[in-house]
Amino acid sequence: MNDEKTKTYIIGILNVTPDSFFDGGKYNRVDLAIKHVEQLISNGADIIDIGGESSRPGSVPIDVSTEILRTIPVIKEIKKKFPKISLSIDSYKYEVVQQALDNGVEYVNDIYSLRYSPNIINLLQKYPASKIILMHMQGKPTNMQDNPVYKDVIKEIKNFFSERVSLLKNNNIDEKRIILDPGIGFGKTTQHNLTILKNIELFKEINQKTFPLMIGISRKSFIGKILGSEKNPVDVADRHEGTIILHTYLLLKKINFVRSHDVKHLVQILKILRWLTN
Repeated sequence: MNDEKTKTYIIGILNVTPDSFFDGGKYNRVDLAIKHVEQLISNGADIIDIGGESSRPGSVPIDVSTEILRTIPVIKEIKKKFPKISLSIDSYKYEVVQQALDNGVEYVNDIYSLRYSPNIINLLQKYPASKIILMHMQGKPTNMQDNPVYKDVIKEIKNFFSERVSLLKNNNIDEKRIILDPGIGFGKTTQHNLTILKNIELFKEINQKTFPLMIGISRKSFIGKILGSEKNPVDVADRHEGTIILHTYLLLKKINFVRSHDVKHLVQILKILRWLTN
């Protein structure tokens, strides 16, 4: 994919976990995962993002062997049944990423942006066709929502991206392989998330270069808080309409990668917007 700065790609989420906040336990068997992937592809997903460890607020890390056991058999089966679909591994652990890339995964979606496993850079060098998604997160999933504080959330995230992009460039990783994700809901309050979304276009330019953005807002808690209140957010099952509205906003802002549990409505929004803007 060489037009990531102009095209919109829809990323379908496949959580092969027992405890993810929305779909935990639904697809943690290979047969169930494959059936869901078939549905995501049928609905129009361009990329499938496979995660074996929940990163919801308060989640506890799992060991490497458990994550490999959850993800790699699914990756192998997807590659066998749907060889044309692009895959992403949602992991920050070297061994998981290594096995994923060894089995044909094209994207590395790292919530720690290589801070947890710096040696992932070596894997990116070994697989020059792979792409890296750098996400911003304050803290870690176990504590990231314990009163996150910023002096200037936009400036601090941009400075973080600037440092990470420079690190990759200094290690001979082509900047064209980098995708940026400001990390909605990862160490941010509702107001932080809204400030990021209102100013989303500011994140496209880092170090005087333009980068594609990935955003994941699907059914996240800040939507529940906006629709309800901080103390009484609406349930995750009732955040579908709010998600649709925000996805429409992101597509109007020409976000390059939109990551979602609900692929079908994203495809429909894109079709309608193309009719309106052509």
